Order: sequence, then structure tokens, then C-alpha cells
Amino acid sequence: MYFEKPGKVNTEQTLTLAYKRGRELGLNEVVIASTKGETAYQAMEIFEGFNIVTVTYHAGFKEPFKRAMADDVRKDLEAKGVTVVSATHALSGVERSISKKYSGCYPALLIADTLRLFGQGTKVAVEISIMAADAGALTGNDMVSIGGTSRGADSALILKPANQSDLFDLRVREIICKPRAF
Repeated sequence: MYFEKPGKVNTEQTLTLAYKRGRELGLNEVVIASTKGETAYQAMEIFEGFNIVTVTYHAGFKEPFKRAMADDVRKDLEAKGVTVVSATHALSGVERSISKKYSGCYPALLIADTLRLFGQGTKVAVEISIMAADAGALTGNDMVSIGGTSRGADSALILKPANQSDLFDLRVREIICKPRAF
């Protein structure tokens, strides 16, 4: 499915389509990008029977030493069975720091920009699967991965995840939905 516009307005439909396709394929893992927890809470209502992993920014991403997701939200999600991963962006990390200081071209940033050719949410869905894999939160089986453009969710993929050290073993099996215009 293709959405006419990117963003939060597509969240409920993205989650519903992703759940339906995941069930059709017999999958039971989903990774969801959620900065503040709102998208993760919405996913909890839809992804019954799935192991839910939500991935948020690393501390310091927006403000030095400050977490993006409030501690009480993290604790509540975890108490409700959601695994919460806070990690450095797999497709930028330290390279973004180097490029800001020295400029130049860096492989991980090129990979991120190449994935953005399919939209920001597609890049995010791939990236959070890597971050969750590196945190030990996934089994390595095919799964659903959901990202978005800015806030909310607008892109969902079926993929075989991989760790950063094995990035090129990652496989995007299907694109369930994404914005057509971005």
C-alpha cells in the first residue's frame, strides 16, 4: 500500500497492515521505532501475540545526556512486556560526528541516504532492526519492522534482520506500506 503523504496520520493503518501481513506469514516479532512511546502503545493494542521491541534514540541524541523516552514510559512499556532498546543509530553513529567535524563521505551515511531513496520510514525500519539485533532483542528470524517519517509510523517491512557486523546479510523481503510522496 502507498500513502499519499508521509507521517503520523498513517500510524494506525501502518500498524494494522503490518500486523495482518505478519500474521499471514506466521511471524511473531515486530520492531517499532518510538521516540516517546506513543507509537509503541498503539502497537501494543494491535500486535497481540507478537514479541514487541521498540527502539528509541540513544541518550544525548537531542540534548547531551538526556534520554528521548521518559523513564516512567520506558518502565511502563517494559512492565507490559515490551522490550525497549535505546541505541545509537546503526547507520550513522560516530560517522555523523566525524562528518560534522571533518566533512567528507562515509560508508554508513551513504547506506542511510541510499535507503532514504525509498523514504525516511524505510530507512528507519531497516536501521531499528539492526539496532534491536545488536541489543540481543531479536531471534534472527524473519520479522516485521516499522518506521516513520518524523512522528508516528508510515512504513512497514518484512525483513530478515542482521547485526551491524553482518549488515549485508539483512534482507528486505517485502514492503508492506510506505509513503508514495516524501
